[in-house]
Amino acid sequence: MHLRSILLPTDFSECAGHALSYATSLARDAKASIICVHVVEPVMPSVGYTGITEPLPIGDISEQMEDSATRELPKIAECEECAGLEVEEVIAHGDAATEIVRVAKERNVDLIVISSHGRTGLGRILFGSTAESVVRHATCPVLVVKPPQEKEDS
Repeated sequence: MHLRSILLPTDFSECAGHALSYATSLARDAKASIICVHVVEPVMPSVGYTGITEPLPIGDISEQMEDSATRELPKIAECEECAGLEVEEVIAHGDAATEIVRVAKERNVDLIVISSHGRTGLGRILFGSTAESVVRHATCPVLVVKPPQEKEDS
């Protein structure tokens, strides 16, 4: 297998950083480029939740998530681990797994390197299911990187 490009999905979590280490090492060995993608998922208001007296500013939250991605994604491309590698930054919108698979297919990547867990709590459950869905639907090989044991247990 000849690697020319590697897709690295990130949610900017510590666990996603472990996948970064694998992706950069593989890219360096294969002289491949990295496409780092962050998916901004739609914010859905809770239906029937009465604990909030004012409507949620969904547009503001979505804009903040977009701004955060725009700030954080270049930090990955400029990190020490990525030094000397060609790194492209992509922000996608929609369901994380669907968008990761779509970007991988559109960009004809040779490998997806994804963390098995993302953020903690509900986000951890969701990103775990994202990795599973990517494995099931991707048309290229997927390397799922588990966090170190002590991180996984916390």
